[in-house]
Amino acid sequence: MVERKLQLAGVDVVQLLGFNDANLQMIEERFDATITVRGDQIMLRGSPIETAKIEKIFKELIYILNKNGNLTPNDVDTVIDLVTVNGSSPEVPKEVPGDDSDYSILYTRIGVIKARTAGQKGYIQQVKKNDIVFAIGPAGTGKTYLAVALAVAALKNRDVTKIMLARPAVEAGESLGFLPGDLREKVDPYLRPLYDALDDMLSAEKLKSYMEKRIIEIVPLAYMRGRTLHNAFVILDEAQNATAMQMKMFLTRLGAHSRAIITGDITQIDLPQKTVSGLVQIQEVLKSVQGVSFAYLDASDVVRHRLVKDIINAYERFQNGSGGEAKRPEENTP
Repeated sequence: MVERKLQLAGVDVVQLLGFNDANLQMIEERFDATITVRGDQIMLRGSPIETAKIEKIFKELIYILNKNGNLTPNDVDTVIDLVTVNGSSPEVPKEVPGDDSDYSILYTRIGVIKARTAGQKGYIQQVKKNDIVFAIGPAGTGKTYLAVALAVAALKNRDVTKIMLARPAVEAGESLGFLPGDLREKVDPYLRPLYDALDDMLSAEKLKSYMEKRIIEIVPLAYMRGRTLHNAFVILDEAQNATAMQMKMFLTRLGAHSRAIITGDITQIDLPQKTVSGLVQIQEVLKSVQGVSFAYLDASDVVRHRLVKDIINAYERFQNGSGGEAKRPEENTP
């Protein structure tokens, strides 16, 4: 048994613990340890592993409270899940070697953007070591958001002079030809998630300036053909909807001193049934190429609403069970 003390100076203790200590009770129900609150101090007593996890949970909740001004039950439940899963899974180490500051990517008006799970930390490590990284995993694991943050950080640090973000204009049951408006108005809905990420990371004035000067470009994947990008950070999002030829075209756009992140979810392919996904094929094509790395994220890395993880797991069970549709051969992950 060990004892740990956590100081709460400057923290709204009532908000942290919740109405009638509801947040505190949620934590106590999940761990076999004694938690005592006295003034601006929390006393933890239990096993070294349990008390370390609880301390980590409180520190993360304090960070969220200071950033947002409030805590929701979903915030508390999500943080508990993240610490519990990533701290106890035999496949994932409790901590990736290195200080947490190594995984802080960008400081913005909404707070610090950083890796929040072991899988995300591994993703960041691979980006630091390789010029081309494929981030493959389900929705909500931060693949795109972290990629955009890394690109903006590289631009601010003058490691690159340009950011190019691309997406295939492919969606289930929809066609560009049937959408209203001119070409820009037709493709903007497909690119909106990239705009949303940039809105979090740059002021409206700075983003407008960068886009007017074409320092940041957001384009449909087809617009990449024929270009060569030097000193650029290039991102291909929703790459599961790129064909094999489109994937080759994208990767061969890289010029001198450029880097690329390709993100996608191979369980959500919207291409025609007989069309091979470039993201599925590329895992075999580039598996032994130096400087290219594959980062795989899973449900334990989901940082959205706590139910997103449950939904992903439920779909996996359904598709792998007798009642689910058989997987397309190219959708099997390695």
